[in-house]
Amino acid sequence: MTASKAMMCIIGATALALAVTGVPAFASTGQSMQAMQSMHGTKKLDGSQYLKDARVSLQQARATAMKTYPGKIVTEELEKEKGGSGLRYSFDVKNTAGVTHEVGVDAKTGTVLENSVEGPNAD
Repeated sequence: MTASKAMMCIIGATALALAVTGVPAFASTGQSMQAMQSMHGTKKLDGSQYLKDARVSLQQARATAMKTYPGKIVTEELEKEKGGSGLRYSFDVKNTAGVTHEVGVDAKTGTVLENSVEGPNAD
């Protein structure tokens, strides 16, 4: 077997393993992460340097935020803030009536820490 065929077998086996386990193959690349975020209507995650400390994935936190306050995520960040474990995902979610809520999800436990109307001086 040539080196290129062997490499293709490795790539194929890896892709199959990722598909079977449900792990998105693009999750670790910055460019693909940006594409995934644009599907959600958001920009690059502010505070992404804290992702290594989070036990809850960004996708899990998004799902929790959407269950808490359905709408469209317009901004998202991962920040160190008092309350809970001290590390939280913060989402601004706009509903169809144009009302924006800030939904905070603990990045270590997945607990909803905040669900309030976003004021005029959003942080």
